[in-house]
Amino acid sequence: MGSQDVLSETTRLASSSALLQILFRVITFGLNAFTLRYVSKEMIGLVNVRLTLLYSTVVFLAREAFRRACLSGSTKRNWTKTINLLWLTVPLGVCWSLFLGWIWLRLLEVPDPNTVPYYKIGVVAFGLSAVVELLGEPFWVLAQAHLFIRLKVIAESLSVVSKCILTVILVVLYPQWGLHIFSLAQLLYTSILVLCYIMYFMKFLGSPEATKKSFPVSRMTDLLPNLIEDQTVVDWKEARLTWSFFKQSFLKQMLTEGERYVMTFLNVLNFGDQGVYDIVNNLGSLVARFIFLPVEESFYIFFAKVLERGMDVKLQKQDDIAMAAAVLESLLKLVLLVGLSITVFGYAYSQLALDIYGGSMLSSGSGPGLLRCYSLYVLLLAVNGVTECFAFASMCKEEVDRFNFVMLALSFTFLCVSYFLTQWQGSVGFILANCFNMSIRIAHSIHYIYNYFKESSYRPLKGLLLSPSLIFVYIISGVVTVFSEVFLCCDKGWLARLIHITVGALCFAATLITIFFTETKMINFVRTQFLSQYTKKET
Repeated sequence: MGSQDVLSETTRLASSSALLQILFRVITFGLNAFTLRYVSKEMIGLVNVRLTLLYSTVVFLAREAFRRACLSGSTKRNWTKTINLLWLTVPLGVCWSLFLGWIWLRLLEVPDPNTVPYYKIGVVAFGLSAVVELLGEPFWVLAQAHLFIRLKVIAESLSVVSKCILTVILVVLYPQWGLHIFSLAQLLYTSILVLCYIMYFMKFLGSPEATKKSFPVSRMTDLLPNLIEDQTVVDWKEARLTWSFFKQSFLKQMLTEGERYVMTFLNVLNFGDQGVYDIVNNLGSLVARFIFLPVEESFYIFFAKVLERGMDVKLQKQDDIAMAAAVLESLLKLVLLVGLSITVFGYAYSQLALDIYGGSMLSSGSGPGLLRCYSLYVLLLAVNGVTECFAFASMCKEEVDRFNFVMLALSFTFLCVSYFLTQWQGSVGFILANCFNMSIRIAHSIHYIYNYFKESSYRPLKGLLLSPSLIFVYIISGVVTVFSEVFLCCDKGWLARLIHITVGALCFAATLITIFFTETKMINFVRTQFLSQYTKKET
């Protein structure tokens, strides 16, 4: 597959993923808003912070390094060895689940059983659900490597919607079940996720479509661990790369979930405050999950396939380098504009969004301040996702190892900054610490990208520069919407709220028009690589 074909398939994957996620997440969004009316803040804090942290830590530490290593390079490899390597995620997940489950049960503060009953069952269920999800890892990697467009999104979306529907039903009918409700829902989520992949490959393998694509696996038994006569069980080059990424993934998990570790182990917030923080965090990260994450995952595959890991730019195919530079520049511009729009308009509409979503429980107190700070954090998340995506896809093993030391220093600094800022600013301190941490990571990745292209004529970092007229429009929009919030929102009735929304819509329309006329290169990239996928389907 040529680099242009890889780019076409990658953008199709990213755009399809984003749109399908929006469709299913809107359903989930409404179901979660309904659930908030029936569940206490303490229950939300325990489930969404402590127990979800147990699940995400087990899953991330057991599989992230394997994903990074096995998705690097071409799809033309010995897939039997790769699948054997991927099955190691299951015993690794069992070990992490037992070890961390013991910590969650024995070393952490146990919640009041009168407020949140059945805590031990919750810990066991969430640890078990992590192991169940790891059973589908070989299927996931195989699907991602061969750019199966909708399988991943549909599987995850069906799982999430099923989980939310079961939660709503049980919360309404059996509220006294407590953590039993969320434990059953979590197990249902991971079971459906794995079953979707298994059922798809059972149907796909051996089909005419698989034969036409020369798919490297022909039977379901090939997806189980297999011994190869007179050969090693795994590819040791992949195994060594996995070890490098494992050291990095441990640190990345500390950075990604750092505030939850501080909440869980240092008890800086009670379960109620943790619940409000988590709701605001999830609401603020909607765009990151809808747009930035699919783009990051999909274009990591593109850069990893087009670029030779660790090879000097001058020694690689110049057509591939030119395409990678052009794509990186346009991606940086795209996520910068999306993130900046969220930052500018999110400030004036945070309180209204929380009031509509969760009522006075969220719109009063610390909720609006949290969401305003998070709107700035989204901008940093957007830029960091693309810059690190490129860096990780092009770094050699030695560079990955060096970056591990940077991540180690960042992990320690982030935890210290989180603790002290939380003591000073409460839950807002977590978001401020995340902004500080993300800024350092962006600076490091930008430095790497600058050095990577230094000896060439390409300057993809120009994607981070905006035209003066667009900056001016953003400033005017921010000032106008802030004044609109002061005079029209949010205790002056629904008519005032509608006028406030209309003011924001007009300012946003003016911003889009300015973008259309000033950022023509990025607009052309979106039109040719993203929107063209849907015009082709219609024709």
